Amino acid sequence: MAEFRDIYWWSSDGLRLHARDYPGADDTPPVLCLPGLTRNARDFADVARSIAPARRVIAVEFRGRGESGYAKDPMSYVPLTYAQDVVALLDDQKIDRFVTIGTSLGGIVTMLLAGLVPGRLAGALLNDVGPEIEPAGLARIRGYVGKPSTWPTWMHAARGVQEGNAAAYPDWGIEQWLAMAKRLYRVNSAGRIVLDYDMKIAEPFRLPGNEAGPDMWRALAALAGVPVLVVRGALSDILSARTAERMVATLPDATLVTVPEIGHAPMLDEPAVQPALRHWLARIGNRPAD
Repeated sequence: MAEFRDIYWWSSDGLRLHARDYPGADDTPPVLCLPGLTRNARDFADVARSIAPARRVIAVEFRGRGESGYAKDPMSYVPLTYAQDVVALLDDQKIDRFVTIGTSLGGIVTMLLAGLVPGRLAGALLNDVGPEIEPAGLARIRGYVGKPSTWPTWMHAARGVQEGNAAAYPDWGIEQWLAMAKRLYRVNSAGRIVLDYDMKIAEPFRLPGNEAGPDMWRALAALAGVPVLVVRGALSDILSARTAERMVATLPDATLVTVPEIGHAPMLDEPAVQPALRHWLARIGNRPAD
């Protein structure tokens, strides 16, 4: 039996979107894994295996990534549209209550979902992202997103990924870099290894303000009624310690875990994260939001 099945649904503007669906128990809200800006469902393979089959896990691919369709209008590559696409998935799958694990952009989408579908979000993990994004990290992302790169072999790709991300994962070995390359890249029809996303996702992201949206502290406040786990890489240039601490102080049921010797973003399989993730999930049942 396959560990997951592919599911597809349609956006309001006619895009065919994709997710990996890992089967699990149906007596608790399923976990929706929402990836970072240039990432896809493959990022959550290990996390999904650690959660399913105790819970159903759906690893989403935002429009323009992986097997999801590429948008005709690049200005639809913004967090609010991604959130609306997720709502369409929830409706397609007839999911009432759900949990999110959101990495970076996925965490921003999580905050927006809390306001878009009040009462339906049962819990949230925000992975290395918050209402304020550090300027240095934002500049770094703007410097590489949307710039194509191709490689002749997976080892070349791994070395390229290492060159661009060594500061975030200083203790990684070549096997980990190779695994990251295989999550981030795909083989095209010419046999070259290429990035697995639409380069046009960079167009709105490069416009001031479009990386997150207006008043994200207000968006965060919509999570006040549910258990929230904030994960921060100790070396992160996206989520500062100050912002993470303010997030936990703002939310009445939030916990902060800081992952040592990791930057943006933790993979969520780190020893510092796993016990906290299990404890957070164990607290989330199927009860209505307060």
